[in-house]
Amino acid sequence: MLAVERQKRILQRLHGDGFVKVNRLSTEYNVSEETIRRDLQKLEGEGHLYRTYGGAYLTEIVNPDIPVNFREEVLIEGKTHIAGICRDIIEEGDTILLDASTTALHLAMMLHDFKRLTVITNSIKIVMALSGYDHIKVLCCGGTLRSRSMSFVGLESLRFFKNFYADKAFVSCTSVDTIKGLTDTNEMEAQVRQKMLEMASHKVLIADVTKFNKTSFAAIAPISILDTVVSDKRIDSHFEDKLNELGIKYLYA
Repeated sequence: MLAVERQKRILQRLHGDGFVKVNRLSTEYNVSEETIRRDLQKLEGEGHLYRTYGGAYLTEIVNPDIPVNFREEVLIEGKTHIAGICRDIIEEGDTILLDASTTALHLAMMLHDFKRLTVITNSIKIVMALSGYDHIKVLCCGGTLRSRSMSFVGLESLRFFKNFYADKAFVSCTSVDTIKGLTDTNEMEAQVRQKMLEMASHKVLIADVTKFNKTSFAAIAPISILDTVVSDKRIDSHFEDKLNELGIKYLYA
């Protein structure tokens, strides 16, 4: 198969699924992973997609709702850096809110050294990650299960979070913009994240640099409500200036 034909089919897959993985494309087209990476690099240069470690997704104003199993395998190093910074923000005895993002999951897996901690979440994966630690109290809402994120959302979830006040909330999003604020691809997920931020004294956005200066479908909150923003790399100076103007602390790896 010629490269141009393979790249055409990759784009067709992207428009169907919203994302692709290097290893699967390599197997499907019987070429090396390096060949697939060159294909993705070319398509990214033409503005068709955004590459991440292990795959790629469409570059659209409203980003695709990417399944959690794919998100867990991309940008791992950046998520680990963000989680490490957030761990240092948490204090012994805190009650914290963690959303269903894969970055929050990385943070949850770093909490085992705490002796007194309460974690409130809507993420099944975070519950499982903390299930073996008796010294960490874990509360999880009920509601409607979203299989793409392995999280609970909906009216019952919102009612649950109204009952708890937390010291800190660690919330991600699909996109963040200085004007439109934090946005998400799914309105029900956005509502839960909005409620988590509302119920926390200290509000922390956890987002890798690929999410900045973009907008998605459902509004979560304006950036002005945030206390801290944590990213894996330094964001552009315009966005950083806006955070400074609003008095929002900015931390990056």
